[in-house]
Amino acid sequence: MENFILEPEARIEVIDHADVLVIGGGPAGIAAVIAAARAGAEKVILLERYNHLGGMATGGQVILIPSLSYKKEMMIKGIMLEAIERLEAIPNGYFGPSREITGSEEPEFVGKWQHYFNMTRNGAVCYGGYTDPEIFKIVLQRMIEEANVKVYLHSIACRAVCEGETVRGVSFESKQGRNAILADVVIDCTGDGDIAASSGAAFQDAFLDGLRNASLGVVYRLDVVDFTAFMDYSIKNSGEWAVHSKKLNDTAGFPIVLFPTGRKDVAWVDNWILGHNCLKVADLTNVEFMVRRTILDVVNYINDNKIPGLYPATLHDTAYQTGTRGSRRILGKKVLTINDVYNGTEFDDVVAVLPSIEVITAEGGLNNEYPEKPTQIPLGALQVADKNNLLVAGRCFSSDAEANNLINLIPHCFAMGQAAGAAAAVALRADKNTRYVEYRQVQEALREQNVYLP
Repeated sequence: MENFILEPEARIEVIDHADVLVIGGGPAGIAAVIAAARAGAEKVILLERYNHLGGMATGGQVILIPSLSYKKEMMIKGIMLEAIERLEAIPNGYFGPSREITGSEEPEFVGKWQHYFNMTRNGAVCYGGYTDPEIFKIVLQRMIEEANVKVYLHSIACRAVCEGETVRGVSFESKQGRNAILADVVIDCTGDGDIAASSGAAFQDAFLDGLRNASLGVVYRLDVVDFTAFMDYSIKNSGEWAVHSKKLNDTAGFPIVLFPTGRKDVAWVDNWILGHNCLKVADLTNVEFMVRRTILDVVNYINDNKIPGLYPATLHDTAYQTGTRGSRRILGKKVLTINDVYNGTEFDDVVAVLPSIEVITAEGGLNNEYPEKPTQIPLGALQVADKNNLLVAGRCFSSDAEANNLINLIPHCFAMGQAAGAAAAVALRADKNTRYVEYRQVQEALREQNVYLP
């Protein structure tokens, strides 16, 4: 039997046209469409494979939004900060330090927040927090609707539609079959760089063992009694908790860490599984099975040992999306390197500034060697090097493996998405190829959208 089939040639109906077409409705994609619309793009379309918006921040239950500030300076603002402010106004929508104490070195505030991941740095409070993913879905949908963005959910993008080196749109699959949407500018916010790769754009996908972005996960939430009480217990009885933590890892068979959420009666359980590739269906399937095979064992351990604040625990829910942390990195006009991150390289075409951050390793521990200086993201890292009218944003941005490991979290993707969306609108307004858009005009558009730039 032959190991391939031939599909018959078919006419694919073009069902829509856009000024800006964004593929992927995660943090980068959400920010990209809103920014493009606000910067003047008349018709903006968002194509999303799932039944909700927010990607890893909602369906993937990556509910941590860390390090938006550097000392007393807010650096990740714009659409990200707007979304957080909306979450803060909703009961149980957000949990974290207030803006008023950002940068504070007061022992009262530092003492409270130093035990929460990336909520303090060098003896001062950082702005960031934890979200409720279901409320976040609603907030993001409201923002999309207010921006008059046209959305196609339940639509899986297949391939870029190209004319030579110019990307003209995408084909996609849905319950209606295969269709296409054409656009003047396409932004790949798929996380995996699916559309850019299908266009023939160059990319890298090698990762270093042990890095966070070389791991996958399926996170879940537990109903608990009082997570604040658990935090107090784990701090005051650190030795006892360390024993329980190791045994929980042994029970799961991989590293797990418990985090707070926007509600004190719900805990978030993150995990890191190495040796799997998020571009391979078999690996994605195996990770899903591995985690769900052990969840009830973890719950039983908590309850059998009556861990204070957690006991009695029950399963709240599991993430709708597999936790993907790294895959393709599309080659841009510029490549952000780990040396750029640690040296705080300054770029003329800077379009986002990201505060330094401490990340969790693939073993569930902390990387204590983190950069001190903020990281500048150049526009060139979002401009695909060898394709016209195609931009990328989110974790598939142009970077080496080590830089990508530190710069692909939720707030980073929001910031890059907003930059790409503004760049797309500026390119359209100037009737220019996105590879040659004037970066100063992009910076001006971003400042008008409350983005921090030096």
